[in-house]
Amino acid sequence: MSQAKERILTKLRQAQAHSVAHPDVGAYYQDMGAQWGSDLERLRHWADTMRAVNTQIVWVTEANWLAQLTQILADHEIKTLAVPNQTMASQKIQAALAVDAPKTQCVVANQALEACKTEWFNDVDAGFTEVRCGIAHTGTLLLWTSAQEPRALSLIPPLHIALFDTQTLYNDFYSAMQALAMPAGMPSNVVLVSGPSKTADIQLTLAYGAHGPKDLIVLALLPDDIDPTLLGAQP
Repeated sequence: MSQAKERILTKLRQAQAHSVAHPDVGAYYQDMGAQWGSDLERLRHWADTMRAVNTQIVWVTEANWLAQLTQILADHEIKTLAVPNQTMASQKIQAALAVDAPKTQCVVANQALEACKTEWFNDVDAGFTEVRCGIAHTGTLLLWTSAQEPRALSLIPPLHIALFDTQTLYNDFYSAMQALAMPAGMPSNVVLVSGPSKTADIQLTLAYGAHGPKDLIVLALLPDDIDPTLLGAQP
């Protein structure tokens, strides 16, 4: 060891160092975290925050979300939709599109990206994912990637369509971490989405779609007791 390094280590050992207690993060968020008067107000804040950055929110129910998805695909002239591999939602989509939108082809994410990279980048118009939970304070969706639902679904196609059960909306990221027990069994990639991909690196000019999807549409699944007309006009 060099004399210089030895002198530095000696100073560090002689410093009046003392341990610092860990902060009580739970108490902080209980006192300082975002709060709303009702679930409706919280949901409205989440939607307004996402809309502020070019996200389209479509309020749906368990009974009509497939019909709404089919309409979106028709409106955007989507010819190829990438879907997760063998999830329940993916199977419902493939069955519905075969009947109601036979001109839209489903590409199932069942191969390594290296084997289908050219097709995904050149031919896939939209990708579909489910959302693990939402974060109201920042207007965010949390995607929990897996072998069945890889990151490429929400990264490569120019349009990202996300199905979000609004009953999994939490006040803030800390609340979501606690509720989902995230530290136990984290995947290799957790994605926080707060609107379409965007950057302002060049001359501070905001541009969408620079590093991922240019458009984001959220199918926000409402419980029966919430009236969608109270959450803002359907786009």
